[in-house]
Amino acid sequence: MTRLLRNAVMLLLLMTVITGVLYPLVATGLAQLIFPQQANGSLIVKDGKPIGSVLIGQSFTDPKYFWGRPSATTPQADNGANSGGSNLGPTNPALTDAVKQRIAALRAADPGNTAPVPVDLVTASGSGLDPEISPAAAQYQLARVAKARGLSTAQVQALVNEYTSGRQLGVFGEPRVNVLQLNLALDAPRLASSPLVGED
Repeated sequence: MTRLLRNAVMLLLLMTVITGVLYPLVATGLAQLIFPQQANGSLIVKDGKPIGSVLIGQSFTDPKYFWGRPSATTPQADNGANSGGSNLGPTNPALTDAVKQRIAALRAADPGNTAPVPVDLVTASGSGLDPEISPAAAQYQLARVAKARGLSTAQVQALVNEYTSGRQLGVFGEPRVNVLQLNLALDAPRLASSPLVGED
C-alpha cells in the first residue's frame, strides 16, 4: 500500500513538472522564437509605446476617423477584460433602441450620407472587441473621413484598399478592414503632407 501511494505521489509530481512547468516553458519559447509578434499580443507600437493591438477593436467617435464595430460591453471597445455580447434577442426593444441610437450618431456625423447603414456599424459583435469592419462599412464612412481631413476620396480609398484583407486562403471568412491600422495610416505624416489628388 505504501509503495502504491509513493508511486502515485511521484507520478503526480512528475506530471505536474511536465505539464505545469516544462510544457508551458517550451510552448512559450517556441512561440517567442517562431511567432514573436503574435505571441506578444500583436501589439502596434508608435514612438516606442504600445498603442493597441491588431486583434482588439478600439472606440473611435471623431468624424475624421473610421469607426469600428460597436461594443456591447462598455463605451470603450478596447477593454479585453469585459469581452462579451449583450445577449439581446432580435425582438428585444433595448436592441432596437441601441441600433436606432447608433444610426442616429452615424447620420449626425455625416448628414449628407443617405446610403443604407451597413449592419456591422450598428450591431455589436459577440466578443465586443472586433478590430475589423466590412469593406461596405468602410465605404459608408469614406466620404465623411475624406471631408473631415481635407483629403480626396481617392486618397482615402487607396488606404482602405491597402488595409483590406481578403478571405483566408481565398475561402474562409469575409473581406475585412482593420480599423486601428487604417486610422493610424490616416494620421501618418506622409499622408497629411501629400497634395490633394483632386476632389471626386
